Amino acid sequence: MKQRLLLITFSVSVLILIGKFYAYYLSGSTTLLTDALESIINVVAGAFAFYSIYLASLPKDLNHPYGHGKIEFFASGLEGVLILLAAAYIFLHASQHLWTNQEIKSLDMGMAISLGSSALNGIMGYFLIQMGKKEHSPTMVADGKHLRLDAYNSLLVVLALAITYLTNWLWVDSAASLLFAFFMFWQGIRLIRTSVAALMDETNPKVFRMVIDWITKNQRDEWIDLHNLRVQQYGGDLHIDCHLTLPRYWDLNHVHEEIHDFEGTLSRVLPTHIEIFVHADPCLDECCAHCQVSDCPIRAHAFQEKIEWNNVNLALNQKHFLEQLNRP
Repeated sequence: MKQRLLLITFSVSVLILIGKFYAYYLSGSTTLLTDALESIINVVAGAFAFYSIYLASLPKDLNHPYGHGKIEFFASGLEGVLILLAAAYIFLHASQHLWTNQEIKSLDMGMAISLGSSALNGIMGYFLIQMGKKEHSPTMVADGKHLRLDAYNSLLVVLALAITYLTNWLWVDSAASLLFAFFMFWQGIRLIRTSVAALMDETNPKVFRMVIDWITKNQRDEWIDLHNLRVQQYGGDLHIDCHLTLPRYWDLNHVHEEIHDFEGTLSRVLPTHIEIFVHADPCLDECCAHCQVSDCPIRAHAFQEKIEWNNVNLALNQKHFLEQLNRP
């Protein structure tokens, strides 16, 4: 489904590209050139997005034990770089024509093509973003945002051409291109920043929060402590590992069954493939103060209070003790 949607998007982007350059050829408008250059990026990025989705779907192998999903972050970063390059060219071109009175004609045709492309890109961008969020695909989200950006650009083109057509203020054509060049630059920086963060395994606060909320919602008394929780994204897939403290008097079979249940519970946090690794820790006497196992046969201290699991203490690589939390 993802590859089919991207293939349709790529095909439509090629047709839009041809239409925009035809409109620029007829009019000579700098603003229409801006729109056409943006479409070149759409086509190139769409082709690479299609390939990255295909590559990310390949199964794990000996050389890629965590799969190929991170290619999606590289794809979104490349799209950001392409946007920056286009923004730089548009800025230079528009600056050169800002104070010149170049001939502009056939603006009605240019407005019609830009308005049509804006509608098409807006629709495709919406569906790509929605599908990308559903499938947790950074490539589809980045491509959808880029198409949505192109739709906004086309609307700005229509507005600039309409003002130029009605007032004959030729400088508006270049001024609109400069304005959108700055907007494109900001969008490109954001895409690159997000891509680099993901490639460096920076924690996604939203996903991390969802994992914590899911764990606490399904928490059992036997899960005495949870720490060293790490969530890594590999494209649309997740890799989660943590340390889970269980009663030390349990035999190995019981521990194995509990971890299996814990992994099964955690695997339903998001509708995507999730790989989970759990390291089992035995409880200590210091855990008794917050252990909620009511029939514990080896309890050394009375229960005092429950420790609330949050994004800070779950990420720490140490067991939680009340004296640590209450330390000034």
